[in-house]
Amino acid sequence: MSNCPCGSGKSLATCCGPILGGAPAPTAEALMRSRYTAYVQREYGHLERSLCAEQRKDYSVDEAKRWAESSEWLGLTILHTEKGGPTDEQGLVEFSARFRTEGKEQEHVETAIFGREEGNWVYVGQVAPKGQTVRREQPKVGRNDPCPCGSGKKFKKCCGTAA
Repeated sequence: MSNCPCGSGKSLATCCGPILGGAPAPTAEALMRSRYTAYVQREYGHLERSLCAEQRKDYSVDEAKRWAESSEWLGLTILHTEKGGPTDEQGLVEFSARFRTEGKEQEHVETAIFGREEGNWVYVGQVAPKGQTVRREQPKVGRNDPCPCGSGKKFKKCCGTAA
């Protein structure tokens, strides 16, 4: 009996296994965990079934397979949940999925949106990530300032030209 890849500490047979086999997920978090496990276990049918109708239009088994099989799955961490319980109609699950691709460890952090279709939890999409503030290390170069490359030309006539 092996532990479930989702990191719950339960066995696969008592955690995500039944959901991968077609049982309805009781909560949005359970569905999120099963979706991660589906990538690890290469259960592409579950990945498609657990999408809302709108998301299924863009689903590609080949793309899911390529990503799942080119990655070594390192772990799932549930960071935060909001609603998504057995009696809710919507829920959010913020998670971190770690994986290694081409020898490089990566982390995918997302706040996933879940809803119900025909009574079952489905993945609806994600909350758009907030933009990050860019902090300049040096003052901004104006169009008519000398080019910082040292050519002696104005920035607009040197490195500032649109390519």
